[in-house]
Amino acid sequence: MKKLSARRRHPLAALVVLLFALAATGGLYAAFAPADKAKADEAQASLAIDEGKKLYAVGCASCHGTGGQGTSDGPSLVGVGAAAVDFQVSTGRMPAQQNGAQAPKKPKVYTAAETEQLAAYVASLGAGGPETPNKSQYSLNGKEDAANGGQLFRSNCAQCHNFSGKGGALSNGKYAPPLDGVSPKHIYEAMQTGPQNMPSFPDTVMPEKEKRDIIAYLNKVNSDDTESPGGFQLGGLGPVAEGLFAWVFGLGALVAITIWVAARTTKAKKS
Repeated sequence: MKKLSARRRHPLAALVVLLFALAATGGLYAAFAPADKAKADEAQASLAIDEGKKLYAVGCASCHGTGGQGTSDGPSLVGVGAAAVDFQVSTGRMPAQQNGAQAPKKPKVYTAAETEQLAAYVASLGAGGPETPNKSQYSLNGKEDAANGGQLFRSNCAQCHNFSGKGGALSNGKYAPPLDGVSPKHIYEAMQTGPQNMPSFPDTVMPEKEKRDIIAYLNKVNSDDTESPGGFQLGGLGPVAEGLFAWVFGLGALVAITIWVAARTTKAKKS
C-alpha cells in the first residue's frame, strides 16, 4: 500500500492518467464513430431513394414505367445514372409536357432537393451511369486553356452547335440548342450523359480538364466583352449565315453597280 501511495504522489502520475484517458477515448471513438456515421449516411441515402420513388411514381412512371424499364412513350432509365436525371430535371426538360421530336428547355418543376431525390432513386435502379458532378469537376479555376477548348469544341461539337455555340437545326424536327447562358454544371453533365441526340463524352474519352477547357471557351466566345477579329460577326451564326449575307447583299450591290454603270455608258453614247 505504501508503494502504491508513493506512486500516486509521483509528479508524473497525473500526466500518465491523462494520457491513458485520452488514448482510451480515442480508441473508443475510432471503434464506434465511423460505424455510426456510415449508418447515418446509409439511412440518409435510403430516405432519399424512398422520397425519390414517390416523386417518380407521380411525375415519371407514366412514361418511363413503374420500375424505370421504359415504355413506348419514354426510354428506359435503368443504368442512366444520377447526372442524366439532374440535367434533364434541372433544366426543365423533364417531366415533358408532351411527346415530340425533342424536349425543350423550360422552367423546372422540382426543387433542388427533390431533383437529388429523383436522381438517387433512378441511380438505384441500375449501376453504370455517371454520378452528379461536384463543383470541383465543372467550376473554372483560371487554369483552363480556352484555346484548347475551342479546338476540342470545333472537333466534337461545332457540327451541331455551331462554331460559337449558337445552336443549329438537325433532321426530323430536332435541333442542337444554343449554349450561351447555360451553366457550367449543365454543360458538363451534357457532355457526360449525351442528352437528346448528343453523343456522350465520359471521362475516359474526354477527361475533366478538357471538359473545363470547353466550358472556358464557351464562356469566352459568349461574353459581352469578346471582340470579333473579323469585324461584324452577324450574330456568330457561322459561315452559312455569312455566306448568305454575302450573296444577298454583296452580289446584289454588284448587280446594282453594274446596272448603274451600263446605264451611264449607254446614256453617254447617245449623247
